[in-house]
Amino acid sequence: MKTKNEWLSSVYQPAAQKFPERKYNFTNLSDMDPEPIYTADDLEDWDAGRELGYPGEFPYTRGVQPSVYRGKLWTMRMFAGFGSAEQTNARFHALLSAGQTGLSTAFDLPTLMGYDSDHPFSRGEVGKCGVAVSSLADMELLFAGIDPTTVTTSMTINSPANAIWAMYIANAQKQGKDLGQVGGTIQNDILKEFIAQKEFIYPPAPSVKLVIDTFEWGPKVLPKWNFISVSGYHIREAGATGVQELAFTLADGFHYVEKALERGLNIDEFAPRISFFWDIHNDFFEEIAKMRAARRIWARQMRDRYGAKNPRSLMLRTHSQTAGVSLPAQQPLNNIARVAIQALAAVLGGTQSLHTDSFDEALALPTEEAATIALRTQQIIAYETGVAGVVDPLAGSYYVEKLTNDIEAAALGYIEQIRALGGVEAGIESGFFQLEMAEAAYRYQREVERGERIIVGVNDFVQDPVSVPIQNIDPQVEALQAARLAQVRRERDPKRAEAALADLRSTAVTGANSMPAFLECAHAYCTLGEQMDILKTVYGEYTEPVLI
Repeated sequence: MKTKNEWLSSVYQPAAQKFPERKYNFTNLSDMDPEPIYTADDLEDWDAGRELGYPGEFPYTRGVQPSVYRGKLWTMRMFAGFGSAEQTNARFHALLSAGQTGLSTAFDLPTLMGYDSDHPFSRGEVGKCGVAVSSLADMELLFAGIDPTTVTTSMTINSPANAIWAMYIANAQKQGKDLGQVGGTIQNDILKEFIAQKEFIYPPAPSVKLVIDTFEWGPKVLPKWNFISVSGYHIREAGATGVQELAFTLADGFHYVEKALERGLNIDEFAPRISFFWDIHNDFFEEIAKMRAARRIWARQMRDRYGAKNPRSLMLRTHSQTAGVSLPAQQPLNNIARVAIQALAAVLGGTQSLHTDSFDEALALPTEEAATIALRTQQIIAYETGVAGVVDPLAGSYYVEKLTNDIEAAALGYIEQIRALGGVEAGIESGFFQLEMAEAAYRYQREVERGERIIVGVNDFVQDPVSVPIQNIDPQVEALQAARLAQVRRERDPKRAEAALADLRSTAVTGANSMPAFLECAHAYCTLGEQMDILKTVYGEYTEPVLI
């Protein structure tokens, strides 16, 4: 049998002279240029036992569970949240009735930034990009009729994560639920806020301290809860490549591990509840290889660098979401196809849960019809394609394994570069992440504008604009929220609320674990804004450095 190079020189290159390669940018979104063909020659030093193993076994390249989807399908967890707590609760029930198996909560911008709905800065934004939650009263309405011990809930919240999580826990306690049976995930990844999404409140050091409070407290009180979802999604949406998303996200995860170890926590007590969150973009094989490389890097670093011994500490478990940034407003129905391909990549990459974006992503929050189509996309993949019947069907593919190796090597190079800078927090202050992502985003946009990278319906195959129905937010939500807040402040025990806020401030001053104080604030119906404001008096507020 010919070697790869022999075949290229004797067969492919002569054929290419007769039928030249089309003028097309074959590079993937991480600017890696694939070769025309891959063979065993590309894996000359590759050892299947070392690099692959079996599913459910170290280094978990093939998945963290032996049976993957033959045992249990991924959780179909659609991101939802808009308007008032009552409106989002109705959408939750509709999605559950349609066959969704878990909830994912989107909060509005004031909530994400730690402002009450009646704060002057909240005007015009209440309920617009998610649901408004300002106190336990809102949380009670948001999850009315939903059992927190049977339906797992993910909540995308970061700077105010401790306070929002405490409200969710307080609601479960008021329902009389056993917290040991309450499962879900709080995003709680503040580092990626400084890197990408910019919804920070306090400086990095105290912000990370609040995260590690959940590492310390969570496993003892809610052993089934994932108290962090280290998120590459927002990094990718802000312009990073797939390799940068992988490297920066894993670096964030390792940073949290190091801070938890500095506090004296046992790695095998907190590490099993660390989860991740990936953005699944358009380059099909790159996304699959990225997820495989992520599991392998995490497992090896956790064992060899940080000394974890519990196999669950080595397992990178992940939620995935199709890439909102890849879904243009032009010809929005094309996005149904994009999302289906991205979702298939997430499944073949071994995700544990998945959100599929709606085709109207670029226009507004999804209509119920658009959200249902997105959910049905997952169900078709699960039940009609056969891909869930074989564990890691792409294992051993020359291209997939070579690409996994290349992405792993590139990501590890970035991780070592970040460590050489002094770690993630030093990289944030120096602007390292911002500059790397800006360069990648600029390069991509230039390729699109020059027609070097085709986006169907945007820079080629264009047509007249198509109108689709969009979700409109009731402008009365802001008034409704203001009235509910006034009622909460009027009817709560003022002395209990005052004492709870004083205790929260005390924990910030002394450095004690903040979660018991946040939980008491929730039960006392302290508002989100009151809690965030009291911490500002101790931690201050963060201003991003200006990069020149």
